Amino acid sequence: MNKVITISREFGSGGRELGVKLAQTLGISFYDKELISMAADESDISEEAFLHYDENMPFVQDPLDRHFYSPFSSVYEVPMSDQLFFAQSRVIKRLAEQGPCVIVGRCADMVLDDSINLFIYAKMKSRIKRMNSLETGVAPEQMESRIRDVDRKRKDYYQYYTGNEWGKAQNYHLCLESGLVGVDGCLKAVLAYLEGLNQQ
Repeated sequence: MNKVITISREFGSGGRELGVKLAQTLGISFYDKELISMAADESDISEEAFLHYDENMPFVQDPLDRHFYSPFSSVYEVPMSDQLFFAQSRVIKRLAEQGPCVIVGRCADMVLDDSINLFIYAKMKSRIKRMNSLETGVAPEQMESRIRDVDRKRKDYYQYYTGNEWGKAQNYHLCLESGLVGVDGCLKAVLAYLEGLNQQ
């Protein structure tokens, strides 16, 4: 496998876990939250700023909001959220130049021109069950609300920066429902798909 594999995912679908297992199986690097610290180091912008805007499209009413603009920006220059997206995009492109890897989220599928793009999803019931197994003590109603909120933020972020519809099958090479077969079943499907690509 000589291409970067990107993973977009619904919250609670197991997309990150799939990415970790896929990278381990293929013997390549894995990047998710690591991109934040790498982009912060490269851009000289605080890691806290990246965490605040991570896959989250802010809607700021006050154009002079100090959190929205860099201290070095005037009101007619680039908003902080855009600066952070561009910084992460530069890191993603640099990593792709270094060789194959797995990158989760952050519009990597649209940042890169020649990647294999996956989308992982599952029914709400399956995602609530999965998240409650990881975070005990949260009522199912609260977990569903959180899942929907994170999905909405990811969708808005993706659409804002790519102009494409998040989760739409035509925007990806392979879409997998993790609820029936679990992460390991999805891993087998992805490996089969990649094997087919290698035979082309």
